[in-house]
Amino acid sequence: MFIHLGGEKIIRASELIAIFDVSIEKNSKLSKQFLTYAGKEKKVEVIGEEESKSLVVTTTKVYYSPISSGTLKKRANHLLMI
Repeated sequence: MFIHLGGEKIIRASELIAIFDVSIEKNSKLSKQFLTYAGKEKKVEVIGEEESKSLVVTTTKVYYSPISSGTLKKRANHLLMI
C-alpha cells in the first residue's frame, strides 16, 4: 500500500515511521536537533512549493509535506483498516 504525501510524492506505507505537525520543529529542541542532523545527511525533502504543514518521517528520509498531518494520518489509518 502507498500513501500520497502531496505533489508527485508517494511512499510505501511500510516505510512510514511518524507524521507530525510542522510546528513540532519550533516547539521541540529534540525535534530541531533531529531535523538539523537529517538535513546535514541530505535526508530531507520538501514536497512542492506550497507552505509545509507536516513532517513525515520514513525509514530513509524526512519529508516536508503541504498536506496537513491530520489528513495524512487519516490516509495512513485507512490503509490499516483495509
